Amino acid sequence: MKSRDFFFDLPPALIAQYPPAERGRSRLLVLDRGTGKRGHHVVGELPELLAPRSLLVFNNSRVRKARLRGRAEKTGARVEFLLLTKRDALTWKTLVQRASRRRSGSRYVFDGGVTAEITGEEGEFRLLRFDRIIDDDWLDRYGHIPLPPYIKREDTPGDNDRYQTVYAGPPGSAAAPTAGLHFTRELLGRLEAAGMETVFITLHVGLGTFLPVRTENIEDHPMHEEVFTVSGEAAERIERAKAEKRKVVAVGTTSVRTLESAWKGGRLKRGEGTTSIFIYPGYSFKVVDTLFTNFHTPGSTLLMLVCAFAGREHVMETYARAVAEGYRFFSYGDAMLIR
Repeated sequence: MKSRDFFFDLPPALIAQYPPAERGRSRLLVLDRGTGKRGHHVVGELPELLAPRSLLVFNNSRVRKARLRGRAEKTGARVEFLLLTKRDALTWKTLVQRASRRRSGSRYVFDGGVTAEITGEEGEFRLLRFDRIIDDDWLDRYGHIPLPPYIKREDTPGDNDRYQTVYAGPPGSAAAPTAGLHFTRELLGRLEAAGMETVFITLHVGLGTFLPVRTENIEDHPMHEEVFTVSGEAAERIERAKAEKRKVVAVGTTSVRTLESAWKGGRLKRGEGTTSIFIYPGYSFKVVDTLFTNFHTPGSTLLMLVCAFAGREHVMETYARAVAEGYRFFSYGDAMLIR
């Protein structure tokens, strides 16, 4: 299957640069994956749009303020790093601007008198070793929210709240599980009152969520790895919903990747695991029955996952209709419900 089959024309004006004025007020395009029939709604109507007694699965990973601005010790040049994963107590795997210029031995100074040195190179990534432990308290004080590259502005204090779900728990993501940004406490309460069940799993979103598919054949794309956790209670509730033939609703592609990776022999793996699952058309879903998701970037693995779930023709036609109808795209944009 060719990567060019998953590209579409998107006017830049439809890429949401800011969240809606009020959380939970976005538009919702509903797609019947069996017939291709579409309907236009708003996110607040979700309790009436889901099958009775559905179980919704949310990713509760918290976004780290993992974007750091420093200066080169020798030249004073400003340099921006994105911390991705910890390698040891002091060393982080990072993405850095103009990586080809950032070589091993280069030293940088950050806020709070912290210094760091590049100690290794892994393709486009750099290993950055700090002179002290960089924890989430330090990042909350000196770091910046890592807005995705298609948001062409600096982060603001408002992003600290709006680029985070209201139920965010364990920190560890370099990007928000953005489907969850639409949910308010009030909407969660209405879902519960309507007889829906909610559970939370954790998948820490990595940089790979932004990486395009650069291979001609999508099967040749090297998929990134992410860490997930499924508690015993969450696993039992999801297994019970499957046994009772209730609909399992994945809120976001990260929830899909976790559920489909952890399902083995009719049960969900408990505890921590890793996944590099790449879901594209032809994949047979084992757990997820309904998908709530945002609109994704052209040629991305996330769009391919959605096409696997609802059929490439249905999805690409729906995206074309969303463009024509002026839906807002990507992290701060509108949403889709595929059932």
